[in-house]
Amino acid sequence: MASIGLSLRLEHLHPRAAVDLAVRAESHGFSGVMAADHFQPWLPDGGHAPFVWSVLSAIGERTRGDLGPGVTTPSFRWHPAVVAQASATTAAMFPGRHWLGIGSGEAINEHVVAQYWPEAPERIDRMFEAVDLIRKLFAASLQKRDVRHAGRYFSMESTRLWTMPDTAPEVLVAASGPVAAKRVGRSADGIITVGAPGDRVPQLLSRFADGARESGRDPATMTKIVQLHVSWAPTEDEAMRQALERWPIGAMPFRKSDIRSPYDFKQLARTVRPEDFAGHVHISSDLDAHREYIQAHLDLGFDRVYLHHVGADQSAWVEAFGASVLPRLRGL
Repeated sequence: MASIGLSLRLEHLHPRAAVDLAVRAESHGFSGVMAADHFQPWLPDGGHAPFVWSVLSAIGERTRGDLGPGVTTPSFRWHPAVVAQASATTAAMFPGRHWLGIGSGEAINEHVVAQYWPEAPERIDRMFEAVDLIRKLFAASLQKRDVRHAGRYFSMESTRLWTMPDTAPEVLVAASGPVAAKRVGRSADGIITVGAPGDRVPQLLSRFADGARESGRDPATMTKIVQLHVSWAPTEDEAMRQALERWPIGAMPFRKSDIRSPYDFKQLARTVRPEDFAGHVHISSDLDAHREYIQAHLDLGFDRVYLHHVGADQSAWVEAFGASVLPRLRGL
């Protein structure tokens, strides 16, 4: 059975408002929460960048659904062992509800610790080594034994996690390209991706499945998550306007992982045009059109869909989708 969760852009929300929104979403049929791990907002107008693990803990205390950082980067700001500890503690506090989402990172968040910022191939290699370290640490800790790691990018002295849940959290890895998707299938418990134009998403799922089978696993049993960006409002003009004002990031037709400042993104946002959103953000005043967009991704085989609404009025959106979209989706 698939589920529809809430994707929280914490860069737009005070942490208390984020917790209240998660509670409200659950009361309207949303199954859980994916929350962004940002040190800075994409745009200065966002105004927030709270600590994701604190927000997830507060949400966990007031809700019953799943919760995970989508995604965090165990490579620059965080050593993988620290991310593993944060994840294991969260899973121990909320048994069966927490999953760990991992990505290769963006400079806007990771450069703040003043390390060298490598090219994409190295960032991806670092991410997969971090995944191996975290999964090894989880496995050893469940067996109550120490483990060490000496790799190309990370070292860890002999240790264990002293607080563990009964079952290790799922380790899910973000991928937007076919090569990375295949590596995710070989190395992780599942894949996270985002809505994209054309046949890019089915191709990613196909390569993920290839990697899973190479590792001797059945891809049908592995978790597949997609994050969908949507903009809904009473009129088409308003839906487009709020996308342009609040989420131009979703329409930028170039790699964003090397840009370091929210103020640089603000300058680049001036180049975004309405047609740039096609395939990246679903913009419509028609709730049925949104339902069809979500259903198409469920039909691709995703287990969980997390919806990010770009508009300022999150409560109205949660109520509208909870009443008119979620109940009409098949396969939930």
